[in-house]
Amino acid sequence: MSNAYFRVEEPKNEPYLSYAPGTPEREALKEELSRLKGEVLEIPAIIDGKEVWTDRVEEVVMPHNHGHVLGRVHLCGEKEVKMAIESSLRAQREWADLPWEERAAVFLRAADMVTGPYRYTMNAATMLAQSKTPYQSEIEAVGELADFLRFNAWYLAKIMGDQPHSPDGIWNRVEYRPLEGFVFAVSPFNFTAIAGNLPSAPAMCGNVALWKPSLEAVYSNYFFMKILMEAGLPDGVIQFLPGLGADVGDPALASEHLAGLHFTGSVGTFNHLWRTIGENIDRYRTYPRVVGETGGKDFIFAHESAGVEELVVAALRAAYEYQGQKCSAASRIYMPESLAEAFTERFLEEVAKISMGDVEDFSNFMTAVISRKAFDKITSYIEMARGSDEAEILAGGGSDDSKGYFVEPTLIRTSNPDFVTMREEIFGPVLTMYVYPNEQFEETMDLCDRTSPFALTGAIFARNRYVVKQMADRFRFSAGNFYINDKPTAAVVNQQPFGGSRKSGTNDKAGSVINLLRWLSARAIKEAKVSPTEWRYPYMG
Repeated sequence: MSNAYFRVEEPKNEPYLSYAPGTPEREALKEELSRLKGEVLEIPAIIDGKEVWTDRVEEVVMPHNHGHVLGRVHLCGEKEVKMAIESSLRAQREWADLPWEERAAVFLRAADMVTGPYRYTMNAATMLAQSKTPYQSEIEAVGELADFLRFNAWYLAKIMGDQPHSPDGIWNRVEYRPLEGFVFAVSPFNFTAIAGNLPSAPAMCGNVALWKPSLEAVYSNYFFMKILMEAGLPDGVIQFLPGLGADVGDPALASEHLAGLHFTGSVGTFNHLWRTIGENIDRYRTYPRVVGETGGKDFIFAHESAGVEELVVAALRAAYEYQGQKCSAASRIYMPESLAEAFTERFLEEVAKISMGDVEDFSNFMTAVISRKAFDKITSYIEMARGSDEAEILAGGGSDDSKGYFVEPTLIRTSNPDFVTMREEIFGPVLTMYVYPNEQFEETMDLCDRTSPFALTGAIFARNRYVVKQMADRFRFSAGNFYINDKPTAAVVNQQPFGGSRKSGTNDKAGSVINLLRWLSARAIKEAKVSPTEWRYPYMG
């Protein structure tokens, strides 16, 4: 056994490739897109390191071309979940006893595989099945995913070196154990990186995990699971369980061995899972750790001293990149009367330049939304605005689902700050603007804070530094990730730890040491160098 203290060097964030015309990566990515499109992938469950095929199969299609089948995924149910739990419990002891640096080595190798030989596969798979542009895919399915793996290893090394004070005669130390039982990881469709991090962060800490990927992202998630296995992840440490929510979730939460929930998704689903855990609390062997990020109704708030050009770029990118399907996407903007006309004019000019279409056309800024369900939800909000005398559609508003689920980038102006599109999460390319009188600046900040139950991201724009300080103080609890003169999206691992509070989640900050600490259980050890042999204290003399 190795007996040295091992160190993980502080990583650097993975640089992004440009995919600009004439670059070798552009051609390599196009070749991989063509290759993946030319085959239909059979996606099994992976339990105890073995492929498991079921008799319930669902097709995986491209959202921007829903007639094209990319794969067929085999769905799990109670039988497969119970198999996975039994396998996890068998794997748990040996994996937990493995030195932390040996566990970290698996994920560090996986990071280099993601950014090396599998870079274009991860990128192309995310583009095809989740309808991302090359840039949107590159920054997360490659860059952010690798950053999670590398920085989590670095955080883990720092945690292991964090030890208490030992006075004369005593040696105090702390060991960091995994949780007893399995972690249930439930991942979303919109970020391959988040999907990969939800099971791997607990696993790096010595836990075993049941991973239920979103069926809308299972294609890219399966490729990552295969990378983990190739990187040396032992059988049974992470179980890959595609399936419908209740079919996988109910038996997982019913197990006495549930030790934690790592979740990203909707408020409704998170509430249901947490409620179920509460109802089952007496049957669990330990109190489960509950870590979740749900969503946001993220804002941009402009002061009269803000610059119009900066506002236009920030709002356009924050609202419409990846079709607004980011938990951090800007969906409401508060604009002072003095800037409203100039902002609207410039914003409409730029939105008119946006191209939308197939992911293989690299000139497109936007592609399709993820599914029929998402398309119907987003367009229903647009129709509500179209039929209301409190709202006006200034840009976009159109949609087309004949080939793919396309929704135009849409700007709504409302006279009612409590209008439905100012309050409810839409998760699509819809931005609603409320124009406020300059003299009602402070009242409108109060309005912005109380309008939404979420508190994920928010951005302020102002050049007056006194005002910047005033706004930052007022919005202290309004956003877990707060941006000054920048768009409220694109948090980077180790730079902007990500997470919000209120109804946006538990704010356990993915991309920081905070999240990793949630998957460890500390044991304090006190050792006397010379044990006392007299029970009486001096004061008794």
